Amino acid sequence: MPERSTHIPDELRTDVETLWNYHDMHHELRPTDVGIGLGSHDLGVATYTAELYHQGMFPLIVFTGANAPTTIERFPRGEAVHYREEALRLGVPDEAILIETEAGNTGDNITLTRRLLEERDIKVRSVTLISRPYQQRRAYATCKKLWPQVDVVCASRPQPLDEYVESIGDVDRVINMLVGDTQRITVYAERGYSIAQRMSQSVLFAFQRLSQAGYTKRLIA
Repeated sequence: MPERSTHIPDELRTDVETLWNYHDMHHELRPTDVGIGLGSHDLGVATYTAELYHQGMFPLIVFTGANAPTTIERFPRGEAVHYREEALRLGVPDEAILIETEAGNTGDNITLTRRLLEERDIKVRSVTLISRPYQQRRAYATCKKLWPQVDVVCASRPQPLDEYVESIGDVDRVINMLVGDTQRITVYAERGYSIAQRMSQSVLFAFQRLSQAGYTKRLIA
């Protein structure tokens, strides 16, 4: 099996950086009622959620996620379960963690987490959504559609683009995910899954060029 590259091709760098920056909501961290770690292939979500907990940003964590084709091999027991184990390893007390193990997409993450908290009579006015870096905007737009009354802060492990790609170990996977998430910003708003988000011409053109370059594995019909 050929070794996966972690080098962003020079001819693609500007477009990849454009999408990377677009998905970062640039929210300022502030204390909230609960931190919600959104399941994905990126264990850094759990790592950063634990870090924010230790900083006193929230008293309670919910990890949410079952499995997806992109995560089943890495997290065979489910995303939320593996995230919880990582947080426990990093010193978060067990009583500060809830898990939601059925969510198969971002809408489920929000809806099922909200249900879990309501069933436990936990009052929530504000949430921190912790996600992989390029999921921030979609997570925000989805949460504001499905849980509009809560104040939302988006956060991701602070890493430069190249460092993030190195941590994932596969530049093609990262670019495909960036392109896929960019498409979902528009498509999901059109389908009523999320609120609309502005997209500049530079972001649209970067998305189109990367799609034309063959990064289409995460596009939806």
